Amino acid sequence: MKTALKILAAIVLLCVVLYAAATVAIYTAMRQTPERFGAFMSHLPGPAMAVLPFKPLWMSARAGALHEGDRAPDFTLPLLHSDRKVTLSAEYRQKPVVLIFGSYT
Repeated sequence: MKTALKILAAIVLLCVVLYAAATVAIYTAMRQTPERFGAFMSHLPGPAMAVLPFKPLWMSARAGALHEGDRAPDFTLPLLHSDRKVTLSAEYRQKPVVLIFGSYT
């Protein structure tokens, strides 16, 4: 009986260690570039998505350092149909600026 309990305890411990390792691996992959994360996810079996805490890991890994109300970091981008560049700080001095990320089509 003691041997069976020891084997069961070893199996449970192994499962916990594998679960933790898989969670750390996915979290580490989420912090990589989208290309590397996509390559990692293409090899992940579908049932793993149901077992591992994907959404909380994603929200933590991709949270970033900015929070609501923080000033956006300064950046310079080229205009689409021009050789001119736009800098956020220069635009902000002239008028309010709204940043829209994503598609609105």
